[in-house]
Amino acid sequence: MRMTDIQRCEVRPGRLVEWTLDPAAVRTASDLPDDARPPAYIQESHIRTARTVRESGLFVPTWLGTAFDVPGRVDLDALGEALRGWMLRHETLRSGFRWTGDDMRRFTLDAADVALRRETIGDFDDPDVLVQHLQDRFDHTADALRWPNFLFTAVVREDGASVYMAFDHSNVDSYSVQRLPAEIHELYRAGAGGSRPEPRPVSSYVDFCRTERADADGIDRTDAVVERWRDFIGRCGGRLPNFPLDLGLEPGGALPRQKLMNEMLVDAGDAAAFEAYCRPYGGSLVGILAATALIVHEIGGEPVYRTVVPFHTRHKSQWRDSVGWYVGGAPIEVETARAADFPALLRMVSDRLRAARPLSRMPLARVLRLLGTDFRPTSPDLYSIVSFVDARDIPGSGDWAGLKAYGLIRVSYGDQVCAWINRLHEGLQFASRYPDTDIAYKNMRLYVEQLREVIVSVGRPQVS
Repeated sequence: MRMTDIQRCEVRPGRLVEWTLDPAAVRTASDLPDDARPPAYIQESHIRTARTVRESGLFVPTWLGTAFDVPGRVDLDALGEALRGWMLRHETLRSGFRWTGDDMRRFTLDAADVALRRETIGDFDDPDVLVQHLQDRFDHTADALRWPNFLFTAVVREDGASVYMAFDHSNVDSYSVQRLPAEIHELYRAGAGGSRPEPRPVSSYVDFCRTERADADGIDRTDAVVERWRDFIGRCGGRLPNFPLDLGLEPGGALPRQKLMNEMLVDAGDAAAFEAYCRPYGGSLVGILAATALIVHEIGGEPVYRTVVPFHTRHKSQWRDSVGWYVGGAPIEVETARAADFPALLRMVSDRLRAARPLSRMPLARVLRLLGTDFRPTSPDLYSIVSFVDARDIPGSGDWAGLKAYGLIRVSYGDQVCAWINRLHEGLQFASRYPDTDIAYKNMRLYVEQLREVIVSVGRPQVS
């Protein structure tokens, strides 16, 4: 689905309804014993970073969300049951953390204790007022340092409703929120039709956290994975890489506000042609990274493109349908200046990705701990990313345009560039949050325009 912020997802007036975890369920959770299953390293790093940034005096919302329509007159009871049924499928949503000294301890609410409370907030005639209200509520509720850290809402009208849901990042990734509309629609249709479907069994992200952490704790600082990260970070000047263009930031300055850049890069035809051209080298991800290496070399003169490439960690089929934060990072270095032409650059990127991808299975937070370097978090993003996802095979993706379905990004503060390129049925969509400076805007515009040019030029036959 298209990634955007709450301001650009076609919010329309109506009656706002909220579903929150029932206070009785919250009280029950407060008395629960510890769950022996630990947080994933990525969860712990995220929450510790949020606490550090908060202690510095800055509130930085980092939630993710989704928006989609439910057509026709809406049965709010059935919709509430669909939301509850979906929540019961995914254990991570009823699992949270509390501090014992400086240790994070998990607790998990039993499925039988889960209940949602519905509240009608009121009628909103002005979409801008509604957008601001939703953002404020999501900022407060879907917060890394509180629990529950999610909120379900619907804006109800005579001809249907628009559902808006937000979650702290510790519980979801982009793939999780993109699967969500189809699952909610499935449960809602069944409930509105009079049946009460049993929650379909789905593997638990909480179980994945335990397994992944046990594997990560089995390595030490002499492991080859740690050595490769140590060498990479050393060549990055002792830090993880930012986007290799001038962003107009002052060294040691305050964490800047960010802005969103969001547009279609190319249509379905050009996206297919680009994929066909890149397929012998590994596909569109390779092409996007090669194009990025070429562009930052041309704009900023960088002879080597260093970045951390995000990969999903759903390596076993049992995790395919699970909601959670299944993401790892792999470091790559592309010697752009050594490539004679774009095909040579594609081959180079393909080789680097193939060699680096196994490193994404080891949580970076574990590696940094073993490196013993003082990576004191000062930003919600450890590094910049350029992410590519082909979303066309996600269940329900063919309905996204008709349902006005969006993945929601909270754009707040940060000194990194995070760019997402999604392959949709209608083409390639680009979204990025970047520091709000004039220089960053100028260079990001150059990057996007040249990225579009590369995609089009290599995919279309050259006319002599």
